[in-house]
Amino acid sequence: MQLKNCSKCGKMFQWVAGDVVCEACKKKEEDEFQKVKKYIEDNPAVTMNQIAKDCEVKLTKIQQWVREERLVFAKGAAIDLTCESCGEPITTGRYCAKCKAKLATGLGNAIAKPVAPPEERKRLNTGHAAMQFLKK
Repeated sequence: MQLKNCSKCGKMFQWVAGDVVCEACKKKEEDEFQKVKKYIEDNPAVTMNQIAKDCEVKLTKIQQWVREERLVFAKGAAIDLTCESCGEPITTGRYCAKCKAKLATGLGNAIAKPVAPPEERKRLNTGHAAMQFLKK
């Protein structure tokens, strides 16, 4: 454990891992999140600007929660959230389902097993014995 200063309030606290935020600030943020979540449940057609104003929470914080997929809006909600890749309207996160699948496939292909160069493959597939013995 280390002593660090909270990135929000500046108070010293014992930091173990994760964000450099003290327990009091984490609790305050979680309370704000629950307040916003409840407000959205009660008012599904509200805009993000109105949520920020009525809940007294920064708009950037609400946008962060939406991008982290902690907040999800109903289809047809009055928010202007689009996929960062194709521009399709979405209700949470950064990407639509199609673009997420495309990204996952691309990542899967990027970490696939390496393929031997053509000359190496040819040498391996000749059927000749590759082992050699030394005479002593």
